[in-house]
Amino acid sequence: MIMKQLFLRVKAVLQTIRSLFLSHEELALENLALRQQVAVLKRENPRPNIRWFDRAFWVGLRRIWSDWINALIIVKPETVVRWHKQGYKLYWNAISKRGKRRGRPRKDKEIRDLIRQIARENPSWGAPKVHGELLMLGFNVAERTVSRYLPKREWNPDNIAKWKTFWRNHKDEIAAMDFFTVPNVTFRQLYGFFIIRHKRRKIIYFATTFNPTEMWVAQQLRYAFPYDTAPKYLIFDRDSIFSKYVVRVIKSLGIKPVRTSYHSPWQNGIAERWVGNCRRELLDHVIVFGDMHLCRLLKSYVEYYNEDRCHYSLGKDAPEHRPVQNRPEEKGKVISIPRVGGLHHRYEWRQAA
Repeated sequence: MIMKQLFLRVKAVLQTIRSLFLSHEELALENLALRQQVAVLKRENPRPNIRWFDRAFWVGLRRIWSDWINALIIVKPETVVRWHKQGYKLYWNAISKRGKRRGRPRKDKEIRDLIRQIARENPSWGAPKVHGELLMLGFNVAERTVSRYLPKREWNPDNIAKWKTFWRNHKDEIAAMDFFTVPNVTFRQLYGFFIIRHKRRKIIYFATTFNPTEMWVAQQLRYAFPYDTAPKYLIFDRDSIFSKYVVRVIKSLGIKPVRTSYHSPWQNGIAERWVGNCRRELLDHVIVFGDMHLCRLLKSYVEYYNEDRCHYSLGKDAPEHRPVQNRPEEKGKVISIPRVGGLHHRYEWRQAA
């Protein structure tokens, strides 16, 4: 108890000395932050009741003040990051419900029954052919509507076996590309684009933007594969941004485009897995301010991923082969090297001083 009181007094003295070197703006922000926390602690509850405007206060303060962590006492910084993600969900839920009915209206029972009848009588037909027959009968429906009402057919294990065989035989010459979304601090949608080589799971290119277009994607592909560095195959999904123009650019680079099947993310599993790793190991722990901020974060993560991170599929090696480092001498010491702003570390031997 005495040590704790002594520690608090020393901390108070150090904070007083630190305040002498702060600007008027920083002192005002720090005073505002501390007053807000005192107001929370004064509420008559067994535990301070943190309300929605308290959360909004700290999410907003984090945006305008870089030293906000030093003034935060009542919760952990990770909690503020979690509040921001919760606010992002509420923001988009509110936008999606504004002036709209929830869900899509169901089609007439006659159309639904007819779609199922045609599909049942023609087992090899997909949505495009069924949609064509409906158009010939005078029904004005979209092809996506038809695919929604098609009965689910049993999956064919031969199709999976064929895809796995294709991947094993050509993985040295395959790359994959994909997009992922990241909300910034004001809930605006950012897009990350990346290309990964299958052979060593190496990220060979990435870029970020607020407004991806087919022209932008085509230019990124030219940047990613200069001269004779293009792979033989490039896998991508059926996102509308990968348009006919993008496919033409891919072919002009000497690459054979390979689209995945509908609702089959496993066919681009290596790219999907990288997105999951990036979210769990980086994006879930930060609040992104803008395009350049996301680009810097991804640059540091890609360097860590390619040079340091051990992968199960590579025999616990890194994509850019990481040599085993033996103990240099009897009194050698293992040191940790921070990566991705301290979220991850690399460990190496160092000779004793």
